[in-house]
Amino acid sequence: MQRSLLTSSLLLSSSAVLLSSPASAEFIKDSKASLELRNFYFNRDFRQHAAPQSKAEEWAQGFLLRYESGFTEGSIGVGLDAIGLLGVKLDSSPDRSGSGLLKRDREAPKRAQDEYGELGLTAKLRASKSTLKLGTLMPKLPVLLANDSRLLPQTFEGGQLNSLEIDGLTFDAGRLRQVNQRDSSDYEDMGVTSVGVKNIRARQTTSDAFDFANLSYKWNDALTTGYGFGRLDDFYRQHMLTLNHLLPLGDGQSLKSDLRFARSTDEGGSNVDNKAFGAMFTYGIGGHALGLGYQRMSGDTGFAYVNGSDAYLVNFVQISDFANREERSWQARYDYNFAAVGIPGLTFMTRYLSGDGVELGTGREDGKEWERDTDIAYVVQSGPLKNLGLKWRNATVRSTNFGNDLDENRLILSYTLPLW
Repeated sequence: MQRSLLTSSLLLSSSAVLLSSPASAEFIKDSKASLELRNFYFNRDFRQHAAPQSKAEEWAQGFLLRYESGFTEGSIGVGLDAIGLLGVKLDSSPDRSGSGLLKRDREAPKRAQDEYGELGLTAKLRASKSTLKLGTLMPKLPVLLANDSRLLPQTFEGGQLNSLEIDGLTFDAGRLRQVNQRDSSDYEDMGVTSVGVKNIRARQTTSDAFDFANLSYKWNDALTTGYGFGRLDDFYRQHMLTLNHLLPLGDGQSLKSDLRFARSTDEGGSNVDNKAFGAMFTYGIGGHALGLGYQRMSGDTGFAYVNGSDAYLVNFVQISDFANREERSWQARYDYNFAAVGIPGLTFMTRYLSGDGVELGTGREDGKEWERDTDIAYVVQSGPLKNLGLKWRNATVRSTNFGNDLDENRLILSYTLPLW
């Protein structure tokens, strides 16, 4: 937290200098700001016997203020981004807390705080088609996906370089030092995920360095390939290969192929050893899309990724990641866009996933699990309520020999107001 406050003070001082400079015209002219209001109701009903609590149920209001400046003139442009986050409790109780929406009270961990928040500042430098950002970051890369599935997003502190110097090639590289989880207002060192049956063991519990590099090349409008590298110091190294291809079939039809492979090994202080393969094929016709997916884990451990983040896996879904030790899983998914019948903004998704072969240890029967998800969303397209979004997310999870059985509902009402 001390480091975060120091960084924020330095960035604020730099912005004051920038605004007083005659070269700051584009800095102001190209800036934009928005306020997102996110109202979130979360209900998770634990169905297994001897559950520590019967359900997690909370309701909260989030405010996300985002500002992006332009760049000062000159061969090296300077800019500043900022994000202000505030979460406010509307309903919670000690016997229903733990939904991930609200920060827990330090003195009474089962009780949610009335409010919590964060101010994140990011300095940026631009030269040619390359941009360096220092400060608060929310990376969206295969080796690290910042989580934004609750009231407020997960954020990181560090540096990231993005380069577009070569046509078709996107290059990202950087280092992250700390993380602020989605239900927290404090920066802390990073750890490796512990959900499910990963069998990951390490000498330490946290790390203050995540290094990454990612190359993505768009060969043409139909084909994109990528390579990513991630390293959580003292935990794991990860190499990832990706391929996305879209094949037009004529008459409004298409076939999309999404292939992913990752190799994860230990970093000297853990036992990480995993190969993860995933493939998703989606056939589209009109407003319909039918997808079939397969995912396979092999090795001494399950798939490793930074605690609290999303995993770039085809079967990483609402609740489960289907990335346990030796697990193989299948997915069937159906999407429909009602714009095809004259109702733009209304969408529907349902999917079913089944996993088996989870290695639970010597003398134990392999684990199995399945998950069923349904999303219905509508975004107002015009009028005074334009951009108002309403989403209902429903999920059911059942497992054999491990994990939790649960039913879950999320209701999310969101509205983004452009400020300038």
